Amino acid sequence: MALAGGTADPFDTTALHAAGPGDSLGGMLKATCRATAGNAPLTLTEVIDQALCNNSRTRLAWANARAQAAQVGIAESAYLPTLSASASRSRNTSDSGTNISYNQTTMALSASYLLYDFGGRAATLDNARQLMAALSATQDATLQSVFFAAIQAYFQWHASEAAVGAARESEYASKESLKAAEARYRIGTGTPADRLQAQTAMSQTTLTRIQAEGNARTALGNLANAMGLDAQDAPAIAPAADAVPDAAFERNLNELIAAAKRARPDLIAAEAQVKAAQAGIDVARATGMPSISLNAGNSYNNNDLGPTGTTRGTSIGVALSIPLFSGFNTTYRIRSAEAQLEASTAQHEQLAKQVSLDVWRSYYALTTSIESVRASADLVASAEASEKVATGRYKAGVGGILDLLNAQSALASARQQNIQALYNWRIAKAALAQSMGQIGFDQIESATTPSKKAYQP
Repeated sequence: MALAGGTADPFDTTALHAAGPGDSLGGMLKATCRATAGNAPLTLTEVIDQALCNNSRTRLAWANARAQAAQVGIAESAYLPTLSASASRSRNTSDSGTNISYNQTTMALSASYLLYDFGGRAATLDNARQLMAALSATQDATLQSVFFAAIQAYFQWHASEAAVGAARESEYASKESLKAAEARYRIGTGTPADRLQAQTAMSQTTLTRIQAEGNARTALGNLANAMGLDAQDAPAIAPAADAVPDAAFERNLNELIAAAKRARPDLIAAEAQVKAAQAGIDVARATGMPSISLNAGNSYNNNDLGPTGTTRGTSIGVALSIPLFSGFNTTYRIRSAEAQLEASTAQHEQLAKQVSLDVWRSYYALTTSIESVRASADLVASAEASEKVATGRYKAGVGGILDLLNAQSALASARQQNIQALYNWRIAKAALAQSMGQIGFDQIESATTPSKKAYQP
């Protein structure tokens, strides 16, 4: 086995962490990190893939996991003997009146092996492995967070683009109303107040369209940021797939919460932190316990003073080390480790409650968004019918301008609500998956067929 750069990895620590910044150890998330072809618009899958590969948060989490994997290797190395060699060459001169000068050569080879330390090595290794598990789970949590942030930014941009389309439709309708008001004014069937009101309504829809375009540009910058790019480097984005909720979402909420507590990577990380803290107490206690080591050595000494100037020696033995007093160092190590366990346990309990709250909120956000999509679609249908009637009445000369403008305003509002409801529903689906720790590429592969238009008036 070898690490990056060709260095040896005899304990195979690379198997303890994901292969790359965009991968999870469990394989639920695995980015391809492929470069896109030219300036081709990116699909949702490609947006997420680029986010996982480019986002600095995923690289940081991966680097932390790699560092902890090396710490596991350090802990495992304590089970192997240590071997050391030393050599020296010196020129010595005696000033005692004999004026003897000679060269001295010394060489030594020593080996040491820890036989028993009352569980210190085992506890240190267990601590390192639990911290490794915690960082691997933390990396998975980071990946899922970046994954969801990319989905959220993607659909928010599409929602803002659709809002621009709806605003342009409203602006066009208000311009037609102004033309109708001016035509009635010219033939004497309309009043100056009608024309002014139509002009005001058109100016308002123009302002709304300008604001919507600004919001769309901001959303595109947010999407680029979620992908790990500079805001000005936002790529072209492919249209979103057509999708509408086809049935009510009904699940057993208790079962969802239980599943989330089994799968949420941040909760898994917290559990590993508790186990690491428990091992930390054993490590602290072991520092005050005796240790037994096997030592062996071989030495060579030559001083150029004749046949008796050369000596060789070999030694082998067992050493017992008993710490008698360390200035209460062990006492406070244990006290610190016990406090760390208490803190880790409290954090785990707090996070477990937060997981249940996240699932609760996401579940009802999804069910609410499904109903909102249906209600807003009905609202658009009734508003369109009302606007058509009002337009026909006004052009026929039997309706007032206020009725027409109110109907157009209601239609514009209904369209905006329907657009936002549709994309909120898509985001809510991803939010529930993330809250359960089950978000992944398999959930979006069925929704990669692009629609012709994000908003259909």
